[in-house]
Amino acid sequence: MQLKKLLPLGVAAATMLPMVAFGQDEGPVAGTDAASDSIFIFNSLLFLIGGFLVMWMAAGFSMLEAGLVRSKNVTMQLTKNIALFSIAAIMYYLIGYNLMYPLGSWSIGTDETGGYLGAFGVAVLEAVGVGRDAADDYGYASTGSDFFFQLMFCATTASIVSGTLAERIKLWPFLIFTVILTGFIYPIQASWKWGGGFLDSQFGFLDFAGSTVVHSVGGWAALAGALILGPRLGKYVDGKVTAFPGSNLTLATLGTFILWLGWFGFNGGSQLAMGTVGDVADVSRIFSNTNTAAAGGAIAALILTQIVYKKVDLTMVLNGALAGLVSITAEPLTPSLGAATIIGAVGGVIVVFAVPMLDKMKIDDVVGAIPVHLLAGIWGTIAVVFTNSDATFGGQIISIIIVGIFVFVVSAIIWFILKAVMGLRVSEEDEMMGLDKAELGMEAYPEFVS
Repeated sequence: MQLKKLLPLGVAAATMLPMVAFGQDEGPVAGTDAASDSIFIFNSLLFLIGGFLVMWMAAGFSMLEAGLVRSKNVTMQLTKNIALFSIAAIMYYLIGYNLMYPLGSWSIGTDETGGYLGAFGVAVLEAVGVGRDAADDYGYASTGSDFFFQLMFCATTASIVSGTLAERIKLWPFLIFTVILTGFIYPIQASWKWGGGFLDSQFGFLDFAGSTVVHSVGGWAALAGALILGPRLGKYVDGKVTAFPGSNLTLATLGTFILWLGWFGFNGGSQLAMGTVGDVADVSRIFSNTNTAAAGGAIAALILTQIVYKKVDLTMVLNGALAGLVSITAEPLTPSLGAATIIGAVGGVIVVFAVPMLDKMKIDDVVGAIPVHLLAGIWGTIAVVFTNSDATFGGQIISIIIVGIFVFVVSAIIWFILKAVMGLRVSEEDEMMGLDKAELGMEAYPEFVS
């Protein structure tokens, strides 16, 4: 009832406020006229709705991976996905949130150059999620809603790695890597942009919702793991590539649509504000651009596979849609619908050519996460300069390189340590049997697997 009473007042007040666009790293400042009850409520509501939509992407990744791996490895992928999400939730609370948002606590760096490392310590949320400043004003959104929303991006990064390394990696080394990725690697580099760090302050890096900060980070970590882990048995023999068809394309398609739906929270929520008419209009524009970019990626892959392979490849079309979504994530607000469609379509083209390219390099990516999240993420980050005049080629490219080197090198070191200490791969016998029975002792389809 209180919300209903505030709604007309909030809308009336909103019409008199300026129309301002925000990204992941910006938002209304506490202590200004904008910090009213209604704006606080609507901003927090955007965070919460966006957060649970992004959380639903965990289900999308689970279904996509379950559909694209062979039947004997489905239970393992489902186990990894629910475990990695839970690990991310704990690690982001214990360490990641403070590392990512060091403002107001000590950090290495100066105010002029931006920070390089945040504060170590447990993230503390006030009991009711509402804080007031010295002027007795609310902040721009509840602390709990902000933490919840940002956590989901951290978990998404870990989900990207899971699919690439499927069908041959042991469970516990993967989960240990997830602890480090979600607790340290992701939050540190994310703070360089979204936490007011040096990529933001020195290079003017623009990444609205995370084509680089989230998606390419997961792609770099996956690439390092794939190189060190090696391909699946029988994948590359005598110069030929052996296709390992997925177990359930129905699930893979369902997973793609779930991810597509979740992306509206991913990109729309990254506006970080819904308290003015301008903010709501921007969120609507972001939704539309996000949707058409996915469609552009799917159509491009649909047509291109027909031309190249003489038959449409559903898995390419699914990944084309996802590549379109990744491509538009760095800047979903400023493009026109036509430009957004083209940006997404280029992502779909990247997938169709990158998948066989990786096979020629004998890099075994089970679900195509490297083309979708790494390569399309790089493209989407560069494409920002075509629609946002504040972006520069130099600032975008140097930031991509810095993040890529950091994540790839640190990930490779962690993978090497895990390989030396406890081993990464299951035995050849276990791989042939399937990780479901070998590692878990249960199967997803016990009546149908011989």
